[in-house]
Amino acid sequence: MKRSVFYISDRTGITAEMLGQALLPQFDGFEFEEATLPYIDNEEAAREAVNRINAAAVADGTPPLVFDTMVRAELRAIIRESNSIVMDMFQMFVPHLEEALGAQCQYRVGKAHSMDNLGQYESRIDAVNFALNNDDGAITKYYEQAELILVGVSRSGKTPTSLYLAMQFGIRVANYPITEEDLESPSLPKPLRPFRDKLFGLTINPDRLQQIRSERRANSRYASLEQCRMEVKEVEGIYQRENIRYLDTTSRSVEEIATKILAAVGIKRHH
Repeated sequence: MKRSVFYISDRTGITAEMLGQALLPQFDGFEFEEATLPYIDNEEAAREAVNRINAAAVADGTPPLVFDTMVRAELRAIIRESNSIVMDMFQMFVPHLEEALGAQCQYRVGKAHSMDNLGQYESRIDAVNFALNNDDGAITKYYEQAELILVGVSRSGKTPTSLYLAMQFGIRVANYPITEEDLESPSLPKPLRPFRDKLFGLTINPDRLQQIRSERRANSRYASLEQCRMEVKEVEGIYQRENIRYLDTTSRSVEEIATKILAAVGIKRHH
């Protein structure tokens, strides 16, 4: 069954998306058609959003779901005029927080993703640049500056996990692909040996790895199931011999992979 979903905010809409995308997957049998409407920060924009919501209601034959993180009460009131079911984050949570804290909410726009703490923002930017500059083993001379070095076979999830950890938490992560040439030796590749305590391994089901590699290089030796099985087996052998902690990424999202890595290695999130 199809349901339209709108994420509405007077800023980026990231918080509304996170709330909806955490809740909606818990409901089976629905096809959610999602749209994000950011920067709804004036009456005209709010009225346009209402028109889009109402048009979806007519097309679907059922009211859309709206996840709303708008701060200004007068704009939230306009959104509630639409033919929709509104999940208003401020109305859901703020009254309980005000009661618990004994204080009034100030309703300041943009506080959830502001740049009030410039140091934290710059730390994340620096971490992203570090991850990009130290991606895929191209440069290894800065590994001493890394807080974490992800290792694994090609296409096991190293790059997206590195960038997620950098963007979300400001963690300086490098990643190194263990290639077929590296597997000719039973020990760690030479560039990694001085940094054994920073290593964390990723592995993946060979069948899934074949699917991913085939999207990149179809009908190649690189994407063959035999090659994938060999590489995964050998890399997991290295992890076990070298006592490197590792995680199977096969059915995990990048968010879950990152969270499990942080829990395993004990690196503090740099919020």
